[in-house]
Amino acid sequence: MLSKIHSVAVWGIDGYDVSVEVDISKGIPGISIVGLPDQAVKESRDRIKPAIKNSGFDFPQSKITINLAPADLKKEGSCFDLPVALGILTAGQIIPVDKVNDFYFVGELALDGSIRSVSGVLPMAILVKEKKSKFIVPSANVLEAAIVGLEVYGVGSLKDCVDFLSGKKEIQPYKIDSEKILAQYNKYEVDFKEVKGQMVARRAIEIAVAGGHNILMIGPPGTGKSMIAKRIPTIFPSLEIEEAIEITKIHSVAGILDGGIVTTRPFRQPHHTISDIALIGGGAIPKPGEISLAHNGVLFLDELPEFHRDVLEALRQPMEDGRVVVSRAKGKIEFPSRFFLVAAMNPCPCGYYGDDRRPCRCTVPQIIKYRKKVSGPLLDRIDIHIEVSALGSRHLVSDSSGEDSETIRKRVEKCRKIQFHRFRGTGIYCNAHMDTKQLKQFCILDDDCKRFIQEALEKMNLSARGYDKILKVARTIADLEESEKITLSHIAEALQYRSFDREL
Repeated sequence: MLSKIHSVAVWGIDGYDVSVEVDISKGIPGISIVGLPDQAVKESRDRIKPAIKNSGFDFPQSKITINLAPADLKKEGSCFDLPVALGILTAGQIIPVDKVNDFYFVGELALDGSIRSVSGVLPMAILVKEKKSKFIVPSANVLEAAIVGLEVYGVGSLKDCVDFLSGKKEIQPYKIDSEKILAQYNKYEVDFKEVKGQMVARRAIEIAVAGGHNILMIGPPGTGKSMIAKRIPTIFPSLEIEEAIEITKIHSVAGILDGGIVTTRPFRQPHHTISDIALIGGGAIPKPGEISLAHNGVLFLDELPEFHRDVLEALRQPMEDGRVVVSRAKGKIEFPSRFFLVAAMNPCPCGYYGDDRRPCRCTVPQIIKYRKKVSGPLLDRIDIHIEVSALGSRHLVSDSSGEDSETIRKRVEKCRKIQFHRFRGTGIYCNAHMDTKQLKQFCILDDDCKRFIQEALEKMNLSARGYDKILKVARTIADLEESEKITLSHIAEALQYRSFDREL
């Protein structure tokens, strides 16, 4: 007898339909799986047979052929265990055929018949919702699947699933209020009030977040660069439900989702030994890299010059486009990567160039060689460069604290609203993403500003992209002051945040 079960798989970060066709016929007993299965799918034969037996059902002593359609796409993972088992039981007339047609199924089977969680359930649920169907998933994945407002049923074992489909057991669909969960758990364990001193850095960080500008912090070891970076997500505008679903979707596909929905902005800090594929994404079956896992959040690259040059150069296009395209023989996959880049580095190899307390042991050629590890084109794409100096003993022992994250976030959100209304309908949400046309429209300078910036450009030898970055940062500073015009003071402050250019 032939049966057909609806399932779903993931290609990139999107779900696609998979039909699990099971045929039981006369012949030598055995299971044959076709349809480009990977090793994990092939091994499901050895999981499904004991799972069916240990759940109290008879396993057919016949020839069983399983086809995973479409046959031209590689199938990976263990998510087809449950639909294959249900297909065998349906073909054996243990489950009514008309009952399984209303549902999509995914799940990994244990040998005792219990159902384990699988990765990528959220993009699968989005597809099932588009098909206007119902979804049966492992109990551990039910919260993740219910985020999209789908009729989801969580099952803990194969027997529970069979009893539900046969009408012997009742399972209620799982429902949640995603926005309520987001508001309840959108909290961070760290706060900007814990950062002592560093008023210049705090001001620069506020401007950077308010306008979506990438930032580079340069300073000796122990000045608080990492501490500041880890608190940047706390002053971002609160996550919207659409942003949270985008982030959760990527984390689900990567298999690192902890819980049902990501409620805070991601903070990713890859080590400087990371490869370009791990950072950008890829592989035989492409998976999202660190820059996609940082989508709508912060990517922190500490010790920037220590990263391999080809890894850093691979960042250039995603920083401009906000996406990564991975091409393979079977087609191309697009991963979103609209991240906020925060980089940190020492001023020299020993780390103490310019430090009043400790002498620098590096020669001038060593310092130049060290700084040239970060290419000019990459630096051009970083809007703000600031120096973070060491704190004095007075600041360290002081009990006073700076502004907390909530106060800074309110100013940032107010500034972001100005930009949202300015760019309404353009697909742009912050000043950092303005193109040439929008720069001419929204960054109009008077004669005094033009003369001032022209002199600065000649002295600092800035590129055209560097000039654009200064205008964008000045626009953000003006927005924080709720000023429609960009004034001389805004341009002057924006120029101060190009310290790397000034020193070079």
